[in-house]
Amino acid sequence: MHPRFTPVRDCFHDLFASGRETGAALAVWHDGHPVVDLVGGSDAGWRPDTLVNVYSVGKPLAAACLLALIDRGRVELDSPVAAYWPEFRTPATVRQVLSHTAGLPAFPVVRPAEAVADWALLCADLAAATPEWEPGTVAGEHAWTYGHLVGELVRRVDGRPVGRFLAEEIAGPWRLDLAFGLGATDQRRCADVSYGDPGWPVRTRGTPGSLRARALGNPSGGLDVAVVNSPLWRGAEVPAVNLHATASGLARFYAGLLGGGALDGVRVFGADLVAEATRVQYDGPDLLLERRTRWTLGMQGEEDGSWGMGGIGGSSAWADPRRGYAFAYVTARLAGHDRVDELVEALHSCL
Repeated sequence: MHPRFTPVRDCFHDLFASGRETGAALAVWHDGHPVVDLVGGSDAGWRPDTLVNVYSVGKPLAAACLLALIDRGRVELDSPVAAYWPEFRTPATVRQVLSHTAGLPAFPVVRPAEAVADWALLCADLAAATPEWEPGTVAGEHAWTYGHLVGELVRRVDGRPVGRFLAEEIAGPWRLDLAFGLGATDQRRCADVSYGDPGWPVRTRGTPGSLRARALGNPSGGLDVAVVNSPLWRGAEVPAVNLHATASGLARFYAGLLGGGALDGVRVFGADLVAEATRVQYDGPDLLLERRTRWTLGMQGEEDGSWGMGGIGGSSAWADPRRGYAFAYVTARLAGHDRVDELVEALHSCL
């Protein structure tokens, strides 16, 4: 690691020394080159290739699969979803799905944890659903549903499930160590997630009966470590929330977007597509997050011009075009984002 970034390394190590972190990895690219790549943990087996569930950090990867088809002219952003998915009743466009304004932030039928393995069932539930608001009028993070909406569009147009499309069209060419729907070999590389404090699941789900609680609680089990650490969850494709990734894989993804769609000489996206995908499409209240949110096509935009996605539990990845860096932090200790805040403060002090 370049000595310039020693404060970042020291901050990372302090998280473990203080007991706030037990297993995590951090990767940063700056000006097109990797400058930080750290792994640590008292949890058994953390290595550079350890995979961990990163929750919503995976949403931009799911979106990228659909964006690749848009880039190739196989999907039109402003066409109705039903043009590609005939059973889909909600009058939302592809753009509205990608920007969390489609009106389907929660699965409409209550399902048990086992339903995460039944792609067809959950997609049929969404296809028949009545939207909770007129599409395009307001946003509400499609917390659990986003990956099925985007992923079923990919499957309908391309024929491949979204996990296979990601592996063959994006992760493979760019050498990203991340995936949806892990096989047995990759499951053995996974770190078990644990609660930073016992109250995390209740606090994260929010007020009983609220949109957030309905969205994060169905199918059940997504906040239960016994489920999230199980072969059922790791082997299923729940692209909104169950990407398993390394920090280096996520940082490489954002470095490729910062490069205008090319990484190590391999172009996956056109520069015009990247510009549109990272442009703020919606700026206003988010009914699920209950705060002002700027949605791009698959990511959150920030006031400083950065774009990316954080996940419940503390993992986060994004790109900052103005400062010229890509950042990724993955953690197995489910808690808040204060760890990332401190690491970013240290990083900015180096820049």
